[in-house]
Amino acid sequence: MSETLQTTDVAASDADLLAQTAIAVRAAGSALRERFGEVVRYQTREELMSALAANDDTALDILRPRLTRLRPDAGWVEDELGGGALPPGEWWVVDPAEGNVNHLHALPEWAVTATLVRENQPVLTAVHLPLTGETYTALTGAGAHLDGSPLHVSRTADLGLSIVATSQARPDEDEKVVRRVGSSITAMLFDALVVRTAVPATLHLLNVAAGRIDAFWQFAGARADLLPGALLVTEAGGQISDAEGRPWTPQSESFLAAAPGVHAEAVATLSR
Repeated sequence: MSETLQTTDVAASDADLLAQTAIAVRAAGSALRERFGEVVRYQTREELMSALAANDDTALDILRPRLTRLRPDAGWVEDELGGGALPPGEWWVVDPAEGNVNHLHALPEWAVTATLVRENQPVLTAVHLPLTGETYTALTGAGAHLDGSPLHVSRTADLGLSIVATSQARPDEDEKVVRRVGSSITAMLFDALVVRTAVPATLHLLNVAAGRIDAFWQFAGARADLLPGALLVTEAGGQISDAEGRPWTPQSESFLAAAPGVHAEAVATLSR
Protein backbone atom coordinates (compact mmCIF):
# COMPACT_ATOMS: atom_id res chain seq x y z
CA MET A 1 0.00 0.00 0.00
CA SER A 2 1.35 3.43 -0.91
CA GLU A 3 2.17 6.05 1.70
CA THR A 4 -0.66 8.26 0.33
CA LEU A 5 -3.25 5.52 0.75
CA GLN A 6 -1.98 4.73 4.25
CA THR A 7 -2.31 8.39 5.24
CA THR A 8 -5.84 8.53 3.82
CA ASP A 9 -6.85 5.41 5.75
CA VAL A 10 -5.50 6.85 9.00
CA ALA A 11 -7.37 10.13 8.43
CA ALA A 12 -10.61 8.27 7.75
CA SER A 13 -10.11 6.15 10.85
CA ASP A 14 -9.47 9.21 12.99
CA ALA A 15 -12.57 10.93 11.60
CA ASP A 16 -14.69 7.93 12.57
CA LEU A 17 -13.01 7.87 15.96
CA LEU A 18 -13.81 11.55 16.49
CA ALA A 19 -17.48 10.93 15.70
CA GLN A 20 -17.62 8.18 18.31
CA THR A 21 -15.74 10.31 20.83
CA ALA A 22 -18.32 13.07 20.37
CA ILE A 23 -21.10 10.58 21.11
CA ALA A 24 -19.29 9.54 24.29
CA VAL A 25 -18.87 13.07 25.65
CA ARG A 26 -22.51 13.84 24.89
CA ALA A 27 -23.62 10.79 26.86
CA ALA A 28 -21.44 11.78 29.82
CA GLY A 29 -22.74 15.33 29.59
CA SER A 30 -26.33 14.13 29.76
CA ALA A 31 -25.57 12.31 33.01
CA LEU A 32 -23.99 15.44 34.51
CA ARG A 33 -26.88 17.60 33.35
CA GLU A 34 -29.24 15.45 35.42
CA ARG A 35 -27.16 16.32 38.50
CA PHE A 36 -27.18 20.05 37.75
CA GLY A 37 -29.39 22.77 39.20
CA GLU A 38 -29.04 23.08 42.96
CA VAL A 39 -26.03 24.70 44.63
CA VAL A 40 -24.07 21.97 46.40
CA ARG A 41 -23.21 23.16 49.91
CA TYR A 42 -19.92 22.23 51.54
CA GLN A 43 -18.23 23.39 54.74
CA THR A 44 -14.77 21.85 54.44
CA ARG A 45 -12.16 21.14 51.76
CA GLU A 46 -12.90 17.44 52.22
CA GLU A 47 -16.59 17.95 51.47
CA LEU A 48 -15.70 19.99 48.39
CA MET A 49 -13.36 17.32 47.08
CA SER A 50 -15.98 14.64 47.68
CA ALA A 51 -18.59 16.60 45.70
CA LEU A 52 -16.15 17.18 42.83
CA ALA A 53 -15.25 13.48 42.77
CA ALA A 54 -18.91 12.46 42.61
CA ASN A 55 -19.36 14.46 39.39
CA ASP A 56 -16.13 13.11 37.94
CA ASP A 57 -17.13 9.53 38.70
CA THR A 58 -20.56 9.99 37.12
CA ALA A 59 -18.99 11.05 33.83
CA LEU A 60 -16.06 8.63 33.96
CA ASP A 61 -18.38 5.66 34.42
CA ILE A 62 -19.62 6.47 30.91
CA LEU A 63 -16.45 7.79 29.28
CA ARG A 64 -13.92 5.20 30.39
CA PRO A 65 -15.56 2.06 28.95
CA ARG A 66 -16.63 3.78 25.74
CA LEU A 67 -13.26 5.36 24.99
CA THR A 68 -11.40 2.22 26.01
CA ARG A 69 -13.44 0.20 23.52
CA LEU A 70 -12.59 2.72 20.82
CA ARG A 71 -8.84 2.57 21.51
CA PRO A 72 -8.07 -0.45 23.75
CA ASP A 73 -4.30 0.09 23.66
CA ALA A 74 -4.38 3.80 24.48
CA GLY A 75 -3.26 4.93 27.91
CA TRP A 76 -5.54 6.83 30.24
CA VAL A 77 -4.55 10.04 32.01
CA GLU A 78 -5.96 9.90 35.53
CA ASP A 79 -4.72 13.22 36.88
CA GLU A 80 -6.83 16.13 35.56
CA LEU A 81 -4.32 18.60 37.03
CA GLY A 82 -1.27 16.84 35.63
CA GLY A 83 1.15 18.54 33.26
CA GLY A 84 4.23 17.75 31.24
CA ALA A 85 4.92 15.28 28.47
CA LEU A 86 3.23 11.90 28.21
CA PRO A 87 5.04 8.61 27.53
CA PRO A 88 5.19 7.45 23.90
CA GLY A 89 2.08 6.11 22.23
CA GLU A 90 -1.58 7.04 22.35
CA TRP A 91 -3.29 8.50 25.42
CA TRP A 92 -6.79 9.62 26.27
CA VAL A 93 -6.66 12.95 28.09
CA VAL A 94 -10.10 13.43 29.61
CA ASP A 95 -11.67 16.06 31.81
CA PRO A 96 -14.98 14.50 32.84
CA ALA A 97 -16.28 17.74 34.31
CA GLU A 98 -14.25 20.71 33.09
CA GLY A 99 -15.39 23.61 35.27
CA ASN A 100 -16.60 21.18 37.94
CA VAL A 101 -16.72 23.83 40.66
CA ASN A 102 -19.07 25.89 38.48
CA HIS A 103 -21.36 22.87 38.18
CA LEU A 104 -21.48 22.59 41.98
CA HIS A 105 -22.43 26.27 42.24
CA ALA A 106 -25.20 25.99 39.62
CA LEU A 107 -23.20 28.14 37.20
CA PRO A 108 -23.45 27.27 33.49
CA GLU A 109 -19.76 27.34 32.50
CA TRP A 110 -18.79 23.65 32.47
CA ALA A 111 -18.17 20.96 29.89
CA VAL A 112 -17.03 17.40 29.20
CA THR A 113 -13.85 16.94 27.16
CA ALA A 114 -11.97 14.04 25.61
CA THR A 115 -8.77 14.36 23.59
CA LEU A 116 -6.70 11.66 21.94
CA VAL A 117 -2.97 12.42 22.13
CA ARG A 118 -0.59 10.53 19.83
CA GLU A 119 3.15 10.85 20.45
CA ASN A 120 2.47 13.96 22.56
CA GLN A 121 0.44 15.67 19.84
CA PRO A 122 -3.34 16.12 20.16
CA VAL A 123 -4.95 14.33 17.22
CA LEU A 124 -8.64 14.84 17.89
CA THR A 125 -10.83 16.40 20.53
CA ALA A 126 -14.50 16.66 21.42
CA VAL A 127 -15.86 19.20 23.92
CA HIS A 128 -19.53 19.06 24.85
CA LEU A 129 -21.50 21.80 26.64
CA PRO A 130 -24.50 19.97 28.10
CA LEU A 131 -26.56 23.03 28.98
CA THR A 132 -26.52 24.39 25.42
CA GLY A 133 -26.23 21.06 23.65
CA GLU A 134 -23.23 22.33 21.66
CA THR A 135 -20.37 20.03 20.70
CA TYR A 136 -17.04 21.45 19.53
CA THR A 137 -14.73 19.11 17.62
CA ALA A 138 -11.33 19.29 15.98
CA LEU A 139 -9.28 16.83 13.97
CA THR A 140 -5.69 17.45 12.94
CA GLY A 141 -5.63 18.71 9.37
CA ALA A 142 -9.43 18.72 9.05
CA GLY A 143 -10.37 21.92 10.87
CA ALA A 144 -12.42 22.81 13.93
CA HIS A 145 -16.20 22.68 14.03
CA LEU A 146 -19.21 23.54 16.16
CA ASP A 147 -21.94 20.99 15.51
CA GLY A 148 -20.55 20.48 12.03
CA SER A 149 -20.10 24.16 11.10
CA PRO A 150 -16.52 25.37 10.55
CA LEU A 151 -14.91 27.59 13.17
CA HIS A 152 -12.56 30.50 12.42
CA VAL A 153 -10.61 32.73 14.78
CA SER A 154 -11.22 36.47 14.66
CA ARG A 155 -9.62 38.84 12.17
CA THR A 156 -8.95 41.53 14.76
CA ALA A 157 -5.55 43.12 14.24
CA ASP A 158 -5.41 45.54 17.18
CA LEU A 159 -5.05 44.41 20.78
CA GLY A 160 -6.63 47.68 21.85
CA LEU A 161 -9.85 46.54 20.16
CA SER A 162 -9.68 43.00 21.53
CA ILE A 163 -11.54 41.00 24.12
CA VAL A 164 -9.01 38.80 25.89
CA ALA A 165 -9.34 36.25 28.67
CA THR A 166 -7.43 34.27 31.25
CA SER A 167 -8.13 31.66 33.84
CA GLN A 168 -6.64 31.70 37.33
CA ALA A 169 -3.94 29.81 39.16
CA ARG A 170 -4.85 26.39 40.50
CA PRO A 171 -5.56 25.96 44.22
CA ASP A 172 -2.32 25.79 46.20
CA GLU A 173 -0.38 27.19 43.22
CA ASP A 174 3.12 28.56 43.79
CA GLU A 175 3.06 32.21 44.96
CA LYS A 176 5.31 33.27 42.08
CA VAL A 177 2.76 31.97 39.56
CA VAL A 178 -0.14 33.63 41.36
CA ARG A 179 1.64 37.00 41.30
CA ARG A 180 2.51 36.55 37.63
CA VAL A 181 -1.17 35.95 36.87
CA GLY A 182 -2.06 39.17 38.67
CA SER A 183 0.57 41.26 36.91
CA SER A 184 -0.44 39.90 33.51
CA ILE A 185 -4.07 40.87 34.10
CA THR A 186 -2.95 44.38 35.04
CA ALA A 187 -0.87 44.63 31.86
CA MET A 188 -3.78 43.49 29.72
CA LEU A 189 -6.13 45.97 31.43
CA PHE A 190 -3.91 48.72 30.03
CA ASP A 191 -3.56 47.27 26.51
CA ALA A 192 -6.75 45.37 25.66
CA LEU A 193 -10.34 46.52 25.28
CA VAL A 194 -11.90 44.02 27.71
CA VAL A 195 -10.31 41.46 30.03
CA ARG A 196 -12.32 38.43 31.14
CA THR A 197 -11.16 36.31 34.07
CA ALA A 198 -12.90 33.05 34.91
CA VAL A 199 -12.61 29.28 34.94
CA PRO A 200 -12.49 26.96 33.11
CA ALA A 201 -9.79 27.55 30.51
CA THR A 202 -11.41 25.32 27.90
CA LEU A 203 -14.46 27.53 27.51
CA HIS A 204 -12.30 30.59 26.85
CA LEU A 205 -10.41 28.61 24.21
CA LEU A 206 -13.66 27.59 22.54
CA ASN A 207 -14.43 31.28 22.23
CA VAL A 208 -11.03 31.99 20.69
CA ALA A 209 -11.59 29.22 18.15
CA ALA A 210 -15.05 30.60 17.36
CA GLY A 211 -13.75 34.18 16.92
CA ARG A 212 -15.75 35.53 19.88
CA ILE A 213 -12.67 36.59 21.82
CA ASP A 214 -9.25 37.36 20.45
CA ALA A 215 -6.74 35.87 22.87
CA PHE A 216 -6.42 33.65 25.92
CA TRP A 217 -3.40 33.17 28.14
CA GLN A 218 -2.56 31.13 31.21
CA PHE A 219 0.45 30.40 33.38
CA ALA A 220 1.18 26.78 34.26
CA GLY A 221 -1.99 24.81 33.61
CA ALA A 222 -2.82 21.15 33.11
CA ARG A 223 -2.88 19.03 29.97
CA ALA A 224 -6.63 18.47 30.31
CA ASP A 225 -7.18 22.24 30.51
CA LEU A 226 -5.17 23.20 27.46
CA LEU A 227 -4.88 20.36 24.94
CA PRO A 228 -8.51 20.41 23.71
CA GLY A 229 -8.49 24.16 23.20
CA ALA A 230 -5.01 24.17 21.70
CA LEU A 231 -6.14 21.83 18.93
CA LEU A 232 -9.41 23.71 18.38
CA VAL A 233 -7.69 27.07 18.10
CA THR A 234 -4.94 25.77 15.82
CA GLU A 235 -7.41 24.08 13.50
CA ALA A 236 -9.52 27.27 13.48
CA GLY A 237 -6.54 29.25 12.17
CA GLY A 238 -5.18 30.65 15.44
CA GLN A 239 -1.66 30.77 16.83
CA ILE A 240 -0.42 28.84 19.87
CA SER A 241 2.74 29.65 21.80
CA ASP A 242 3.96 30.25 25.31
CA ALA A 243 3.56 33.75 26.74
CA GLU A 244 6.94 34.77 25.33
CA GLY A 245 6.12 33.63 21.80
CA ARG A 246 8.08 30.38 21.84
CA PRO A 247 6.55 27.09 20.62
CA TRP A 248 4.19 25.65 23.23
CA THR A 249 4.44 22.10 24.54
CA PRO A 250 2.78 20.48 27.57
CA GLN A 251 6.04 21.15 29.44
CA SER A 252 5.81 24.92 28.88
CA GLU A 253 5.30 27.20 31.89
CA SER A 254 2.82 29.43 30.08
CA PHE A 255 0.30 29.29 27.26
CA LEU A 256 -1.08 31.76 24.76
CA ALA A 257 -3.73 31.21 22.08
CA ALA A 258 -4.61 34.15 19.87
CA ALA A 259 -5.91 35.33 16.54
CA PRO A 260 -2.90 35.86 14.25
CA GLY A 261 -3.50 39.61 14.06
CA VAL A 262 -3.05 40.18 17.80
CA HIS A 263 -0.64 37.39 18.76
CA ALA A 264 2.52 39.49 18.61
CA GLU A 265 0.94 42.33 20.59
CA ALA A 266 -0.29 39.90 23.23
CA VAL A 267 3.21 38.46 23.57
CA ALA A 268 4.63 41.95 24.00
CA THR A 269 2.10 42.78 26.72
CA LEU A 270 2.64 39.53 28.63
CA SER A 271 6.42 39.87 28.40
CA ARG A 272 6.53 43.27 30.08
